[in-house]
Amino acid sequence: MIRIRLKCFGRKKYKTYRIVIMYSKTRRDGRVIEEVGFYNPQTKETQLSIERIKVRLAQGAQPSDTVKNLLSKAKII
Repeated sequence: MIRIRLKCFGRKKYKTYRIVIMYSKTRRDGRVIEEVGFYNPQTKETQLSIERIKVRLAQGAQPSDTVKNLLSKAKII
């Protein structure tokens, strides 16, 4: 199953996340299929590739709970 979820990066105590497409069995910071966005929880900055996310959702990708909240705030879901 393909999931849309967060991949952690950044320095210690200042985490930022990339919104990525990856297989559900892959570890959190493992190999990705495609990067479709960025999320910074400190500044609440979010950048999304809306077209690519819609294509992947149509193909059957399932978003994680956190990503689902981000997509609903952006009016994608």
